[in-house]
Amino acid sequence: MSATITTASGAKFARILSTGSYRPERIVTNAEICEHIDSTDEWIRDRSGIIERRYAALDETVVDMGAAAAAQALERSGIAPTDIAMVLTANVTHPYPTPSAAAEVAYRIGAVNAGALDIAAACAGFCYGIGIANDLVCGGSAKYAIVIGVEKLSDWTNPKDRGSAFIFADGAGAVVIGPSDTPAIGPTIWGSDGSQKDAITMTQSLIDYRNTGGEIFPALTMQGQQVFRWAVSEMPKVAGRALQAAGVALVDLDAVIPHQANMRITDAIAKALKLPSDIPIARDIAYTGNTSAASIPLAMDRMLAAGEIPSGGTALLIGFGAGLVYAAQVVTLP
Repeated sequence: MSATITTASGAKFARILSTGSYRPERIVTNAEICEHIDSTDEWIRDRSGIIERRYAALDETVVDMGAAAAAQALERSGIAPTDIAMVLTANVTHPYPTPSAAAEVAYRIGAVNAGALDIAAACAGFCYGIGIANDLVCGGSAKYAIVIGVEKLSDWTNPKDRGSAFIFADGAGAVVIGPSDTPAIGPTIWGSDGSQKDAITMTQSLIDYRNTGGEIFPALTMQGQQVFRWAVSEMPKVAGRALQAAGVALVDLDAVIPHQANMRITDAIAKALKLPSDIPIARDIAYTGNTSAASIPLAMDRMLAAGEIPSGGTALLIGFGAGLVYAAQVVTLP
């Protein structure tokens, strides 16, 4: 005999209710980076647009930073911690395969009964989280969810690697997502190309590190030109698909917030989109470096606080990185 299964019924729409962020105190200049690599401040600025970046303290963790950003977003939302049904933490730098960073963050912020999940989609992880949280709220699995992008990339960077040492940095950003009476998160356009997995990867696995006696610690490595060509070629197409899926014209945007990978990539995407000059596009990489999953929420929070983009405005979010993976959606800003 078959039974009738009752399914969940969620909100008609979901929206971003609030933002939060955390930036480590330590500022690392290009001059400091050049103490370990054969380079100059001018070369780094020309190559990436980076002037400085933030590094977390040695004893500061992904969980510490993620919890700080999430707590700020939660306070601004006015939602009780116990009403959060899911904590999604996008990161690839939590040093424990298990337990998840999300479970610890949930406990730290008082969401003690929430579901908790880490999202390993690298620099696209935050946009993946937005898509998942939207579907959880609309599907009835959660009334409120927190999406956190957080990385401590300084732990996994070889300071002597001239090709990547100047790029990566640390930080965290978060948003609270809940029900909405009107459409406020467009369909998520996401995908991957595993044939290019070596474009951004690790020098070796932790198993290899163990089996070889632990002489060379695994570090991030990147084929910069390969990533640049892929991002500049494919991400404008992804952006166009996200706009089309949301039914929003480019000229109706109030902001474009791409992953802060490289200033040249940001400028190339804006050019390929033919983005009008009066529409702000995030260029936070100049003072934050590439913080992977944290870069989009960090930029969103800063731009809102600075009045560069309007509360209630419409923004295109687009993340892309190791995998290679990507995700994009149009959202209403909190």
